[in-house]
Amino acid sequence: MNTTHSLAQQLRGLIRLTRWKEYLPFVIPLTIVGALMAARPHGINLDLRLVAVTIANILAVAYAFMINDIEDAPDDALDPARAARNPITTGEIGVRIGYAACRVVAAATLIAYAFGGLEVLAIGIVTLLLSHFYSWRPVRLKAWPVTDVVSHSLMLSGLLFIAGYFIYHNAPGIVWLVAASVTLVSVYGQLYNQLRDYDMDKAAGLFNTAIVLGENNTRWLMYSVVVMAGAFMVGAITQGVFPLWLGIVALAGVPISMMMRSKTDMRGTAVIDQSGVVQVQALVIFNMIAIVWLVWAILEQLVLL
Repeated sequence: MNTTHSLAQQLRGLIRLTRWKEYLPFVIPLTIVGALMAARPHGINLDLRLVAVTIANILAVAYAFMINDIEDAPDDALDPARAARNPITTGEIGVRIGYAACRVVAAATLIAYAFGGLEVLAIGIVTLLLSHFYSWRPVRLKAWPVTDVVSHSLMLSGLLFIAGYFIYHNAPGIVWLVAASVTLVSVYGQLYNQLRDYDMDKAAGLFNTAIVLGENNTRWLMYSVVVMAGAFMVGAITQGVFPLWLGIVALAGVPISMMMRSKTDMRGTAVIDQSGVVQVQALVIFNMIAIVWLVWAILEQLVLL
């Protein structure tokens, strides 16, 4: 194998290590909606800070996925499917290169967060620390009940939304209901992932929430938090945190999302129940809402409406 090919292979491995396809569809709209909920009611124009913080949120989640695959490589090697997905396990890149890439991503993340202001930077630091300690073996929050779910839901949802909001305003008020709702949706996602990986995680000696509760109780809790998330969101909607016309966008998104039925969930793996199919459909609607609202806000700023 020549040097050029080796470098190209390592670059592909580093890109695969970020697992970007698994989170871009929710990180970007979460940040945008958070920012819009702060800027529009207070008459604040969107600016390039939103771009910087969106990039920062993407990089923070990339860091979380990268450090996770590096630390989990020995466990992933026990399962053929997970081993094939992990570029550390397949040998595409070495552990030292992976850690070096993580350091570069962490530095870029903090620089990007700094453009959002000190409060956003503080939120970003917490997000990055959770992303690290979630998988880092000396701490490994993911291996313990409660901390696994709490840290996952904050670093992959709640804090990303709040970072977007705090670009333009620092008193969420009723918007905390929305933050609670998106955080609970992430709780559902973590419980779903733990159910999917139940046997593998148990074999690896993890002591996470699903293993403590058992499969049936975890499934009951998973659906309960979805109901709670819906209740919080309804409460926020009734308080007028969203423009009413976005309801039309949501309704229009339903038939479009129904055309995107898949046998895989957001992670690209086989669904374990019907909610896994709905994940993709709900994400399509959420992205439509975020895109239409963003375009509308930009057009308003340009005084074209």
